[in-house]
Amino acid sequence: MFRSIGGLALGDFRDRVRRPVYAVTLLAAVILGYLAVPDPQARLVIMNIGGYRGVYDSAYVGTATALAAALWLTLGGFYVVRGAIERDERTGVGRLVAATPLRTPAYLAAKFLSNTMVLGSMVAVLAATAAVMQFARAEDRAIDPVALLTPFVVIALPMAVATAAAALLFETLPLLRGGLGNAGWFFVWLAVAVGSLSERAPFDVLGARHVVEALRAAMVEQGLWKRHSSFSLGLTEEPEPLKSFPWDGFPLTAAFLGGRALLVVAALAVVLLPALWFGRFDPARGTLRPTPQQAAEPGLPPAPAYRGLPATAPAYGNTFGRLLAGELTVIVREATRWWWLGAAILAVVGLAVPSGSVAAVALPLAWVWPVLLWSRLGTRHQSDGMEGLIGAYPAPHRRLLAEWTAGLAVTVLPGLAPLLRMAASGDAPGMAAWLGGALLIPSLALAAGILTRTPRLFQALYPALWYCAFNGLAPLDFMGAVRDGGVPAGPHPLAVAALAGLLLGLTLLTTTVRGAAWTTRRA
Repeated sequence: MFRSIGGLALGDFRDRVRRPVYAVTLLAAVILGYLAVPDPQARLVIMNIGGYRGVYDSAYVGTATALAAALWLTLGGFYVVRGAIERDERTGVGRLVAATPLRTPAYLAAKFLSNTMVLGSMVAVLAATAAVMQFARAEDRAIDPVALLTPFVVIALPMAVATAAAALLFETLPLLRGGLGNAGWFFVWLAVAVGSLSERAPFDVLGARHVVEALRAAMVEQGLWKRHSSFSLGLTEEPEPLKSFPWDGFPLTAAFLGGRALLVVAALAVVLLPALWFGRFDPARGTLRPTPQQAAEPGLPPAPAYRGLPATAPAYGNTFGRLLAGELTVIVREATRWWWLGAAILAVVGLAVPSGSVAAVALPLAWVWPVLLWSRLGTRHQSDGMEGLIGAYPAPHRRLLAEWTAGLAVTVLPGLAPLLRMAASGDAPGMAAWLGGALLIPSLALAAGILTRTPRLFQALYPALWYCAFNGLAPLDFMGAVRDGGVPAGPHPLAVAALAGLLLGLTLLTTTVRGAAWTTRRA
């Protein structure tokens, strides 16, 4: 059995590493390792304790990078590894698995092991990046392998194991296997991140509190700790560069190691839990159970005879209006009654909040509600099995512009109430920032969907970008939520609009190239 689990996990891992998205994932890990050890004079930092940081030696660089990995890989890694079961079901591999004697717990264990291998490879890349960054920052170039790698083993790897298990659990639950689960995971991650940094939380999931206690003890011993000092983990902008102090690392106490081991054990239990309801693609179990009518049919119906195409009156003129109407109709059908009720409530909130809270509260709330509708841009036709038919359309740019315009309408509708409030108060800079954000959101969603052919990238990227803007990180504020003297402190609206144009141009170029390749294959 163990040999079957290992073989299935290794094969699944090899299939994933051959995909271009895996190379992008490793590149993202390198970028994260670079951000975790910023330039000593930088004001964008990931870890800050009372305006200080440790000297860039192996202990501090390893700990800072491992904590960044535990925080951000838990978010992004979830979207990277989920989809393994869905892919087996979509490609027909699941039916082959159902015909084998492999039991459900063994199948789940193999998928979990494959997820862990993918995330573990990202942790390994981060560890190598940490060593390079320590040498590059040149504050202490003496690399201690034990001090550098220990934080990755006891902090980052347990979180990778927990994330791999959570992704598998979400895939086996019908309610969470789609876009709702993708969007919901962001809030689960946010609760875990905030709870781990709170002293009132019952369990230190990230392991950050143990590190904070060690940092605080060193600062107290050196007379650097102040009563109102605080700790932050995540990309933040500080008013001035952090000061440094020597730090020897955190102690490996029995309580701390026991907590990390308990996290791994809990993850293993989560992996085996879906065996109670997951049918392993067996038609006799779960959602693939045949209906009585299908069971009574002895075989396939006879193929209908071809009688020619029906006579159809030609339609002349510009088709953009009909394409746009069709895209809007599809979006309206996908939005449930509950979605419309939520949009109406947010519109009331946008009209009722004080004028000073419109940009900081009402607009961000309005522009996070349609995230699942946006994420379907660029992916809807493939998931509906219409990619071949749509690929034969003679004017792909016209269809894409219609889809983008429909996404723009979904952006404008919930943001209309905050815009009216800004117009009533004469907030011209806020209105300009609103326009830039309204152009960027559908462009980002369409580009992410066209490039990856899956909604998961946007569902992972946009909530993180939105949270940074909502949390006051001005360099990433695309909607004007962060204010400095009443004026948006983020990028200029023209820069945001230019980025939207670049993304839309990239989308059109990608579609044109794919259309030419499709035409060549047909020829």
